Amino acid sequence: MKQYVVTSSMGKRLIGKAIAAHPVVRKVLKKGTLVIVAGTTNGYVAEEVLAAAGEAEGFSRKGFRRGLVTPPGFDATAIAADFPGDVVLVDGRWQKGKEIFDVVDDLKAGDVIVKGANALDVRRGHAAVYIGHPKAGTIGAAITAVVGRRVQLIVPVGLEKRVLGNVTDLANDLNAADTEGPRMLPLPGRTVTELDAIAMLTGAAARLLAGGGVYGAEGCVWIGVTGDPPQVQAADRLIRSVAAEPPCQP
Repeated sequence: MKQYVVTSSMGKRLIGKAIAAHPVVRKVLKKGTLVIVAGTTNGYVAEEVLAAAGEAEGFSRKGFRRGLVTPPGFDATAIAADFPGDVVLVDGRWQKGKEIFDVVDDLKAGDVIVKGANALDVRRGHAAVYIGHPKAGTIGAAITAVVGRRVQLIVPVGLEKRVLGNVTDLANDLNAADTEGPRMLPLPGRTVTELDAIAMLTGAAARLLAGGGVYGAEGCVWIGVTGDPPQVQAADRLIRSVAAEPPCQP
C-alpha cells in the first residue's frame, strides 16, 4: 500500500477528472443533454468536462455556485460575483447562460444531471444535500427528471463531507418541524468520491485511512492505494499530478 495526503482542492480536481472520464458522461456528450449544476466541487467538474468537450473557453469557477459555506464571521459580500448559470451541454456544445430550470422539463432517459452534496455516508455510498429554498431549489427541479423520467443523477462529493450514520436518519431530524436551519434531502444518484475517482482512472483500490491537517491541509484525508504495480504507478502519477492544486478561491 502507498499512502497519500489529499487536500480538499486536490480531491475536487480528482473528482472532476473522474466525472469527465465517466462512461455515462462521455456518452451523453456525444448525444444528449448534460447539466452540471453550479457548486464549488462542480466547478472543477465543469472545467474538466468542458475541456474534454473542447468547450472550455469562457468558463470560470468564480461565481459558479448558489450557496457557500464560509467560516463564522466571514464577510461573504466581499466575494460576491455574478452567477454565470449552470453548465448545460447539448450534444457536447455548451449552451452558455442556461440553468437547469431552463431545460429540466425537456430532459429524458439517457440525459445526465451532475449535482453536488453536503453529506456523505461513505460506507453505503449515499449522499444528501442541504436545502435552503422553500421549493427545494435545483435538486427539487432535478428530482422531477430523475425519478419521473429516469434521467441519471451523478453526485460528486468529497470525503471531507463524510458523516456518521444514515443520511436518511439525518434528514428526518433536520426536516422536523422544531429544527432550525437548513433542511436536508437524501439523493438517489450515484456518488463519486476521491476513492471512486482513483479507482475509475487507474484501476487501483483506494481506502480512507485518516484525516485532518494544518497549514493548508485542513479537511484533508489520508488515502491508501493498493493494486498491481501498473495500477499503483498510475495512481501515483494521478495523485502527484494534482498535488499543486491551490485552495479553492472565491
